[in-house]
Amino acid sequence: MLTATAIAHANIAFIKYWGNRDETLRLPSNNSISMNLANLDTRTRVTFNPNLKADTLTLNQIPQAGSGLERVSDFLARVRALSGVPHFAAVHSENNFPMGAGIASSASAFAALSLAASAAAGLTLNERELSRLARTGSGSACRSIPAGFVEWQQGTGDSDSYALSIAPPDYWHLADCVAITCKAHKTTGSTEGHALASTSPLQQVRVSAAPQRVEQCRSAILNRDFAAFAEVVELDSNLMHAVMMTSTPPLLYWQAPTLNVMHAVRRWREEGTPVCYTIDAGPNVHVLTPQRYAQEIEGRLRQLSGVEDVLVAAPGGAAQILQE
Repeated sequence: MLTATAIAHANIAFIKYWGNRDETLRLPSNNSISMNLANLDTRTRVTFNPNLKADTLTLNQIPQAGSGLERVSDFLARVRALSGVPHFAAVHSENNFPMGAGIASSASAFAALSLAASAAAGLTLNERELSRLARTGSGSACRSIPAGFVEWQQGTGDSDSYALSIAPPDYWHLADCVAITCKAHKTTGSTEGHALASTSPLQQVRVSAAPQRVEQCRSAILNRDFAAFAEVVELDSNLMHAVMMTSTPPLLYWQAPTLNVMHAVRRWREEGTPVCYTIDAGPNVHVLTPQRYAQEIEGRLRQLSGVEDVLVAAPGGAAQILQE
């Protein structure tokens, strides 16, 4: 049997990925920038077994069927095609954070699956090749392959659409205080949401100005300029959700506690605390601040109505193989 185990971190997008030029290859409408989240991770073991009659998936110790298993099996078929290994695989995966609630569980899941499956199948892929492979499972997964602060190049096609690190994890001591307002699975997943992006009259406007926001965000990170960072991160998040809200059908991920956190963050910043928010496809709010303020912000968030929990993450490293 051929087996390997890998770990990959969730990531939070500062400049968002929403909408594809190619749904099958998951080629994005614009570049995006993100940060890996240390200690919010997926651990995945893949074993190719000649005795299996089909691929199997166990997620957080629960056997899976239906669309989730089909998506993983389709991905494993690509690995089999690349490697020549004919066997089906048993996949065991565990997350240490809520799934399907806007904390990029599919990103860490497919990044870990990419690394574990390719290693188990005997492939030796470099970081760029792994990022491209992960992208075909979940677009944002390509950003969980490299370390630290990451930019996903939209590229012109499959060969040049991949993510690369623009700064290592220790370059800027930021913290992401994730305000958990709902742990339930969102009713419309990101894959379905991406397909609706083009139905919004605002999507083309968002995409056309994305290169300017990417440049501003990259510059803010490299200069460690939190004020410039906060401005562009909140703007980009609001633009993505404006597209979601004006799609057909509309996607309304925000809930009352989501808005409570957003208003509180803006108030705290006006009072002088360096803090900003960004929200992925879900109700939970990522509250970004320099690490020296993280404990204070965590405490403030826990006092807000509707906040069930707060997860605090520093910039995280690259996906990696675990020696068992």
